[in-house]
Amino acid sequence: MVIDFGREICGVLPSAETREWLVTNGIGGFASGTIAGVLTRRYHGLLIAALKPPLDRTLLVTKLDESVRYGEDVYPLSTNRWSDGIVGPHGYRHLERFFLEGTVPVWRYACGDAILEKRIWMQQGENTTYVHYQLHRATQPLTLTFKTFVNYRDYHGNTNGNGWQMEIDEIEHGLKLSAYPDATPFFLICRGASVTAFHDWYYGFDLAVERSRGLSDREDHLHAATFQTTLYPGQSLTFITSTEANPNLDGETALRAQHNHEQRLFDCWRLDRVKQVETSPIWVRQLVLAADQFIVNRAPNGKTIIAGYPWFGDWGRDTMISLSGLTLATGRVEIARSILYTFAQYLDRGMLPNRFPDAGEIPEYNTVDATLWYFIAIFDYYNATEDHDVIDNLFPMLSEIIDWHCRGTRYNIHLDSADGLLYAGEAGTQLTWMDAKVGDWVVTPRIGKPIEVNALWYNALRIMAKFARQLGKPYREYDAMAERVLARFERFWNAEAGYCYDVLDSPDGNDASLRPNQIFTVSLPESPLNVNQQKGVVDACSRSLLTSYGLRSLDPRDANYRGRYSGDSVQRDGAYHQGTVWGWLIGSFAIAHHRVYGDPVKAREFLEPMANHLRNQGLGSLSEIFDGDAPMMPQGCFAQAWTVAEVLRAWITLAKS
Repeated sequence: MVIDFGREICGVLPSAETREWLVTNGIGGFASGTIAGVLTRRYHGLLIAALKPPLDRTLLVTKLDESVRYGEDVYPLSTNRWSDGIVGPHGYRHLERFFLEGTVPVWRYACGDAILEKRIWMQQGENTTYVHYQLHRATQPLTLTFKTFVNYRDYHGNTNGNGWQMEIDEIEHGLKLSAYPDATPFFLICRGASVTAFHDWYYGFDLAVERSRGLSDREDHLHAATFQTTLYPGQSLTFITSTEANPNLDGETALRAQHNHEQRLFDCWRLDRVKQVETSPIWVRQLVLAADQFIVNRAPNGKTIIAGYPWFGDWGRDTMISLSGLTLATGRVEIARSILYTFAQYLDRGMLPNRFPDAGEIPEYNTVDATLWYFIAIFDYYNATEDHDVIDNLFPMLSEIIDWHCRGTRYNIHLDSADGLLYAGEAGTQLTWMDAKVGDWVVTPRIGKPIEVNALWYNALRIMAKFARQLGKPYREYDAMAERVLARFERFWNAEAGYCYDVLDSPDGNDASLRPNQIFTVSLPESPLNVNQQKGVVDACSRSLLTSYGLRSLDPRDANYRGRYSGDSVQRDGAYHQGTVWGWLIGSFAIAHHRVYGDPVKAREFLEPMANHLRNQGLGSLSEIFDGDAPMMPQGCFAQAWTVAEVLRAWITLAKS
């Protein structure tokens, strides 16, 4: 079992409140919190529902505050920190063990000689969360009481409860809540327990992580109900909260359904990759489950990828980079096919969307690389499946993309006729994955010819030539364009430094900053560099950018380097791509290292520190970013799609070598 803690972690608040669990429902909704049960983020909650899947995510149910009466003693199981700094109650002190059962978090509370277990999971395809209690061991009955705290706000928001009256109505086995007349109703249900409705606002829950991010650090939640029941040894009880009027009330069958879902994920992976499964360590198997948490439905019948929890939606760039690791490396080719077709519907002026807003239906197209990563995703899919129909169906769209880039599209993205390289950007825009922007300040504008964009452009042209040959279509023009890029890619080589320029022909000339973007010139299917140059790139990244958890976004010797990702939004975004470590880059680095040095065992060693990281911050998943300075503390999203995807992809790729 990858995640399994005893009192040495659970009983120490600084440890228990910085380790976070996550469960998801496959349509964009989720639940998350800390081992200790204390709220530290505005994104913690038992039911954060995707009201317009996969977005319009809304906090409906925040938490349960449980207490147990056993014999003559009362044991609080919940923990809260208040805005005055007081912590109370201290329920984490009764937590004997915490572990993950697949992705299902399990708490084991010791109350005298009684052991009470709690599990939380979500129904796949529904905005429904289950909290299941079982009296695992006892010598007498135990009375369980829990207060239910609710809300109704955008998951990015913050609530001041003064004067807000919700409508609370009794239903069979529970309550129906309506936050206001046009709000989606939701339900609190617990068959086998008594329920008493309340309408008491609790003020000043302290949100320590939000304070560290320079954001509002206190919030109010409504105590809407108290449930109570008596459990006898071996008995169980399930609390359900849902936007469904008639969810499955049988907690035992619902839990089996979740376990069966996860078993199917393993079966799919095993059938596709028998050898790799047999030789993979247990932490890699945990990533197979983590991968599924990012794959969600996008209306009407498609699939997409949530970029990261707890605050990202589905982004085009992240989706295309993550597709291979989350779907192909786990044997779920049908999901990959659906994603490719889903995004094809949004092609506009030769571009795929960068992101879909949390509210609204109009996608944003401010990206130069998402569309080029689409070619890589399709190429990986075809190599895994030899699905000729997909190539045949998508080829006209791919051809349209090339045409638009040649003649020019949004944001001054165009082919430079002088050298055949791709130029992108204009003042006030951020088009590459290094896209931090605060107000009008674009932190890393990278206007000109970014190296990874042109490596992707070169690969897109080579892929188009291969597909055209297979389909019996004209291919010589694509080959000729690719050869021209290859001939002029030499411009990126900075012979004096021994590695590549990051951007050519920027408003300030060629940018010689040592950044990790050049690693893709080695890791992508086709390299535009010669063998010695490839080695130079890998060695330069190894010496200055490599850390245990990924590559730094900037050389520490650079005057613009920022080694800590902390503070308000200006400080954080100022460091986001100026030294912060990005976990997803470790996958491409490991593959590039193998291509240069030919040693798959040593290449896999670069991935192994992630096994330990699974036990920190987002339990069972991998973080978005880390501080550039040691000890490289995790930051940003506690579960990030492309970090999980790229570690999985690289491990499976290297395991085949």
